[in-house]
Amino acid sequence: MVSQAPFLNFSNVYYTLNNTMKTTLLFLLFLSKVCFAQSHYAIDTSYTINSVYNKILKEYPVVSLVQPKKYETVIEKKEIVYKKIKDRKLHLDAYYNTNLLNPAIVIIHGGGWKSGNKSQMETFAIELASKGYSCFNIEYRLSPETKYPAAIFDAKKAIQYIKKNARKFNTDTTKIAVLGCSSGGQMAALIGTTNGNRNFEDDDKKVKISSKVNAIVDIDGILAFSHPESKEGVAASLWLGGNYEEIPKVWQQASPLTHTDNSTPPILYINSSINRFHAGRDDMIAILNKNGIYNEALTIKNSPHSFWFLNPWFEETINYTAQFLEKVFK
Repeated sequence: MVSQAPFLNFSNVYYTLNNTMKTTLLFLLFLSKVCFAQSHYAIDTSYTINSVYNKILKEYPVVSLVQPKKYETVIEKKEIVYKKIKDRKLHLDAYYNTNLLNPAIVIIHGGGWKSGNKSQMETFAIELASKGYSCFNIEYRLSPETKYPAAIFDAKKAIQYIKKNARKFNTDTTKIAVLGCSSGGQMAALIGTTNGNRNFEDDDKKVKISSKVNAIVDIDGILAFSHPESKEGVAASLWLGGNYEEIPKVWQQASPLTHTDNSTPPILYINSSINRFHAGRDDMIAILNKNGIYNEALTIKNSPHSFWFLNPWFEETINYTAQFLEKVFK
């Protein structure tokens, strides 16, 4: 017979350790409790700059990662809490020019509404800040944590926070742009096309500051979830809370095209050469043109999705954005 060792509980193990080992064990237990308390939801890490690079490299062997730069004219302040939901804190990172009054760019990362994080837009934000902007990379709740429209509520709350604290970040509150990439582009367009629509904001009567934006930059984000050009599936369903057949009204409501009218702010579309990421764009442009709203649409030839992370497209994307905002905010 094989003898079985008696079960060793925590107390038995703990008292056999020396002081250093006891301290280490207690620290690890504390750390695990803190991490668990702060994360009651799954974190999807599938969408990163490196994963994008490795995927694109197979088809575009000349691509390279953008090397981050530092500028004396850019001030950085990170992990600023802009919103609390019970014990959950949402943060933003600010990168702002030393100029006294800059137009602001609220930047929303991509990742299929389920992955990605604000830090992956850091190089992008720093580069635009060096050109005379106050840039804010925002954290928002993703689909593994909660469903639409919570992320839109979060982003609009971030805009209100930025306006309220404009002096701290050298920001001109009359010149606020919202910029997003991929799913972040869809969100940016929805945020801009729902200016003043309280159905897309937290029901917080204490907040008197408007979440209105004055310009939109949509980088390869769809404008309509259900559209002949659209191929949205699982990722959209996870975020919206069901597929189109189950909740068609929600799919329509979450589409920026649905809300486009004569009050929509000027918009810049920067697109890859992949048609599905243009879904609804031409229909939206037709409405904008009918109402005399300034817009630009640029499709970068022979470019993949997520082109904005990599050379040779990074600088081109930055320049298009800066030139557009200079026209709008002059």
